[in-house]
Amino acid sequence: HCIPIDPFYLTWKAREFGIHTRFIELAGEINRGMPEWVVGKASEALAKKGKDLPGAKMLILGVAYKKNVDDVRETPAFKLMELLLERKVQLDYHDPYVQQLHQSRDYDFQMSSVDLSAEKLMEYDLVLLMTDHDSFDYDLILQNSKYIIDTRGRYRQDKSVLRA
Repeated sequence: HCIPIDPFYLTWKAREFGIHTRFIELAGEINRGMPEWVVGKASEALAKKGKDLPGAKMLILGVAYKKNVDDVRETPAFKLMELLLERKVQLDYHDPYVQQLHQSRDYDFQMSSVDLSAEKLMEYDLVLLMTDHDSFDYDLILQNSKYIIDTRGRYRQDKSVLRA
């Protein structure tokens, strides 16, 4: 969780010594903009299928900050979820490490992780892989999802998966 924060601390500290850290600042700005970029990719993917973003049914796979942990501090999944909900997407999530979302300083989703099954996956117009937990059944996800956007590179070899 410290990765998105530490570079800005370094930048702040460097300014005390008159050092300019534009590259670090630029990297931070790009990282902060990624949820909006993923929403754009989702919108484009759905449009190719003749579906609009408002009213689409989506599943977020993984809301933890990094794989195989339950820590949600600084997770980009929350900003992505906020943006999708603002656009009237019907949204669910699945995360074996985060069974329930609670109110935090910035977000109040009040959602529970849904079970993952072939039947459940088929209900969604789009599946967004946000955290690549090792416990996910990636074959099940691939075989039963209408469309997948992979933000982690887990499906790098599969040409049918949109990589973001």
